[in-house]
Amino acid sequence: MDRFFRALQLILLSSALLALPNCGGGGGGPQAILTVSQAIAAFSAAFGGADPAPVPVNVANAGGGALNFTASSDSPWLTVTPSTGAAPQMLQVSAKLGALTTASYIGHISLTAAGAQGSPATITVTFNVAGPVPSNSPTWGQWGANPLHTGMVSVAAQNTAHLLADIIYDKFTTQEAAEGTPLFGGPALLVHYQAPLIDGMDVYMMTKGGTYISCSPVGDWQNGAPCGPNTWDQMIWNETRFSWENGQLIHIWDFQSDWKPVPDSINSAGIGVSEPVFHPADANDFIYVPGAGGTIWKVNKTDGTPAQHINPFANAGNVPKNTYILGPLTADASGNIFYNAIELADSSLGDPWLNEPVNSWLVKVTPQDSASMVTFATLTPNAPKATDACPVGYGFTFDPTTLPWPPAGFPATVTQPCGSQRPGANIAPAVAPDGTIYTASRPQFNRRFAAFLLAVNPDLTLKWSKPMQNLLNDGCGVTVPINDSSNSDVNLCRFGTAIGVDPTTNAKGSAFIIDGWTSSPTILSDGSLVFGASALYDAGRGYLFHFDSQGNYLNEFDFGLDSTPAVYTHKDGTYSLIIKNNHYPGPAYCRGNPGCVGIPEVYYITQVNPNKPDPSIPGKMLTEWSFQSTNSESCMRNPDGSITCTPTNPNGFEWCINAPAVDMNGTVYVNSEDGNIYALPQGHNGVFTVPQSNLFLNLALGAAYTPLALGPDGKSYTLNNGHLFVVGN
Repeated sequence: MDRFFRALQLILLSSALLALPNCGGGGGGPQAILTVSQAIAAFSAAFGGADPAPVPVNVANAGGGALNFTASSDSPWLTVTPSTGAAPQMLQVSAKLGALTTASYIGHISLTAAGAQGSPATITVTFNVAGPVPSNSPTWGQWGANPLHTGMVSVAAQNTAHLLADIIYDKFTTQEAAEGTPLFGGPALLVHYQAPLIDGMDVYMMTKGGTYISCSPVGDWQNGAPCGPNTWDQMIWNETRFSWENGQLIHIWDFQSDWKPVPDSINSAGIGVSEPVFHPADANDFIYVPGAGGTIWKVNKTDGTPAQHINPFANAGNVPKNTYILGPLTADASGNIFYNAIELADSSLGDPWLNEPVNSWLVKVTPQDSASMVTFATLTPNAPKATDACPVGYGFTFDPTTLPWPPAGFPATVTQPCGSQRPGANIAPAVAPDGTIYTASRPQFNRRFAAFLLAVNPDLTLKWSKPMQNLLNDGCGVTVPINDSSNSDVNLCRFGTAIGVDPTTNAKGSAFIIDGWTSSPTILSDGSLVFGASALYDAGRGYLFHFDSQGNYLNEFDFGLDSTPAVYTHKDGTYSLIIKNNHYPGPAYCRGNPGCVGIPEVYYITQVNPNKPDPSIPGKMLTEWSFQSTNSESCMRNPDGSITCTPTNPNGFEWCINAPAVDMNGTVYVNSEDGNIYALPQGHNGVFTVPQSNLFLNLALGAAYTPLALGPDGKSYTLNNGHLFVVGN
């Protein structure tokens, strides 16, 4: 019996011992519960700025006993201190900018406590990195870099050694180019683009959205189908800010403008089918963006929000849907914004380019957002009236079988109504240091005659209006030979023609403004100015006309159409002009006759001195040097980065530049249809063929004529078939 009771006591004792709590709690005691004061945290900072302040997070134990924890982050930019501890404990959660670029980032802090309820706990952290503080010192703030449109900067450009960025700004180029096929026998991108605006480390560039409606079949827009150029208004034009961050060009914001281009016209001498340019300007710490109805938007650089919508036409009585900005915005040295605008006849009356415009204006907007304007009718008091007769060249009224011209008997040309004066569709006004504004006008119905160069005072009163008719004396017997008495060659001038006349009019050559060109006035350091326009007998090329500050014609240089020259200012204060000098393969003036033969094609970039005469042709500027395109190969970049080339162009490639750039050393930067950006040095005479350097980017056959820009650090910004390429060291 004693043994039985002793055994029972041992069993009861063992049971009691098993029921005792373990060290540190457990058993029947209260359990630890992990809690944090917040499950979400948010940080914000600007790229290049200071790190944001840490966020305190309290770790507590809502249960019993002790609670030991560990804390860790899943993102390199996110830290937590301390990483271990015992509750209660205050943690510091921090976000570090480091190498982060503009974007929104999400990370997590995890807290783990063994055996605790609520473990693991997670804190979700958002870090919004805004764009860097915008610069307000534009290097290239508008068309041609500055109010004079000289295209020269006071920095040395970097080497054209590497492609640093590739941004698509027009996603519709394949569709757009296809619609040019019926006109040119192959894809042709008939679009004008803005020059990139470079301000410190910021780049502002147009980007396209919306919809491009392709035609089926291709080219059916010519028959009036609602597609292709007939539906430009279905696209959306944005101005986009990019910024350089850690060697990358990062997207910051988009501002969606309500701007639309004027309607196209295949059947008139109006705008034609080249999409007009959408071109903002950088001034007064804002980006000024073209808007609908002749208005402009004043956009904050920091976040792309509109600071002001400026409507100069609020009380003008115009019809907003018929009112358009024509050409780029220009900012003068005081921050005033200038641009041309037009109100077209309503489309219910038919093709607006075949009807008189309601009105057209030169507009001025001050930095304080007040606006004023003057009509082009006021600025051209000496122009023919809208109903007056303007001459028309022989090519529009005579059968080509009457070649060579002038026709037998040297008849006068017939006439047509001039139409009222209005601005050219893509002209950027230029502004001199004394505040004089220069722009140009043409008659609505007769682009080939009655063009005027205009000088306007800062208060928008007229300074002078100069006709650009009958200025040239380099036609028959000078650049176009004269036949012998047989008149057997239809490409030459008729025997007996007066020396110097235009064979298509039998008068001195005249400037005419083509709406499809972006040529704009350029002001030179001596107060004179140059302006590019076309003529009728130079094989589809153009003339760079030189005028003094009073509008007196001085001399000219025949160049390669649709171009604003760059100005190289030498260290001694003298200057030279750099211009595209394409010689296209068409005949000088002969058209429509089987005997018409084209001139040899050759493609130059040429530097001229407008203050020295060409000794061989009176009235022409002196050529200092020409760089000739001699590359004959079309190249393509393969997916693996290698380049494959095929011989295609024995005479070289066309220069696709409409506004060159020049650095402080006089090095000229241009882009070519062969897909290269070229750097051309000074120090040459005559013709040379070896550039300082070049870099292949992308083949640009049929691509648009585009401008080039240089940044404050010497990077080159060039446009090629809808891509913004940035090139440098």
